[in-house]
Amino acid sequence: MAEQKMRFHVESKRCSAHQSVAVCKQASIDLDTDLAGNPEAFNPAELLLAALSACMIKGIERVTPILKFQLRGVEVKVDGVRQDVPPRLESIRYEIIVDTDESDQRMNLLHENVKKYGTVFNTVAPGTELSGVLVRKPAV
Repeated sequence: MAEQKMRFHVESKRCSAHQSVAVCKQASIDLDTDLAGNPEAFNPAELLLAALSACMIKGIERVTPILKFQLRGVEVKVDGVRQDVPPRLESIRYEIIVDTDESDQRMNLLHENVKKYGTVFNTVAPGTELSGVLVRKPAV
């Protein structure tokens, strides 16, 4: 029997020359589709970086119960570099900061799981120089 594929659906609509909106389920996101830029919305490249960071956090949420990995919090910082011709993100660097008392070995295991099982991560990785680190949040 064929496995049921997970499907996703988003609808986006132009509101004006300055902004559009994307809707999915009961959520919406303002989109910067203004040629001059709109500081009150995510532009397409920023949305991709946000999707990548959300993928990493969701992956951590998925595997922490399986690994019995204890954490107090997660923060992800993502930076992309755009090339002009052809226009694309040539590189993306990330830092995943985990507030945990787990060992470095367990932190490495968590990072490997993020890289191996992330849908957006594995979609972006083949076409982009994607690299980063998973580090422990410094004690305050």
